[in-house]
Amino acid sequence: MKDLKRKIAIVCGGDSSEHDVSLRSAQGLYSFFDKERYDVFIVDVRGQDWQVHLDNGDTAKIDKNDFSFVLNGETTTFDYAYITIHGTPGENGLMQGYFDLIGMLYSTSGVLVEALTFDKFVLNRYLKSFGVNVAPSIMLRRGEEAQLDEKEVERTIGMPCFVKPSTDGSSFGVTKVKNADQIAPALRTAFMESNEVMIESFMDGTEITVGCYKTRNKEVVFPATEVVTNNEFFDYDAKYNGQVQEITPARINPDTAQKAAQLTSRIYDLLHANGIIRIDYIITKDAEGNDKINMLEINTTPGMTATSFIPQQVKAAGLDIKDVLTDIVENQF
Repeated sequence: MKDLKRKIAIVCGGDSSEHDVSLRSAQGLYSFFDKERYDVFIVDVRGQDWQVHLDNGDTAKIDKNDFSFVLNGETTTFDYAYITIHGTPGENGLMQGYFDLIGMLYSTSGVLVEALTFDKFVLNRYLKSFGVNVAPSIMLRRGEEAQLDEKEVERTIGMPCFVKPSTDGSSFGVTKVKNADQIAPALRTAFMESNEVMIESFMDGTEITVGCYKTRNKEVVFPATEVVTNNEFFDYDAKYNGQVQEITPARINPDTAQKAAQLTSRIYDLLHANGIIRIDYIITKDAEGNDKINMLEINTTPGMTATSFIPQQVKAAGLDIKDVLTDIVENQF
């Protein structure tokens, strides 16, 4: 009898500095998926080399004409792609455009939304037009460094500030700058990761992150996670090498937690997002001492290892990650 299980490709790897982190997310997802319902394969994408990992430890080349591969002499095709690439080409719309062309359903938002959320500067400008609080920032393209007036940056953006890649999905290339003399070397570091760099005001407050997904029948906003680190900021070591405390649910005012959840849901709708997204915020105080929720960035392919934010939040919400993934897949059939 023909196997009636849907075949799921967990698409990972990519061409950014977070290639190996993406592989770990793929392994996490592989362990989470309902194997009684789905046949699940990991597909590692790097440049033009696309390989599917087989159960026997071998790999097979993906045919890019239709995203198929040959198994035991027979062509095998997928029903669905769960994209867990952090950075290009899975978080900036390129992979989504390819899947649109071949008619493959996938887990993330579409091309425009992925491209928009990947560019932090453009995303901030877009959401600011809807009244979302974001930090003041300026954007610099490669080759424009000589035109930058460091003293003007100090006056308009303030010190300390962050210099970071504007179009990149990783924690690489980010520098916390404390005086104007540090801007030039910080720019060189950021330009190693991206052709566009963002200089953004520092916001002193409590960092939280909130996950969300929606289907035709339900809306799920997960409990917020509070991010506490003794590092200068939530950098690569804090994110991936354990130099951080992640507290779920976050130790914030219940009213603020509710407002953060409502804002996350609103942003999801403004973007017409799909699948799981995770939004990072800084909670500061306004002139009257009230909590002010400021959006930092949006992750459309959030980390999915067993210890990543989303699995933590799913558990805190009393849900099963297996059921969440089934919700997301089945919503598009």
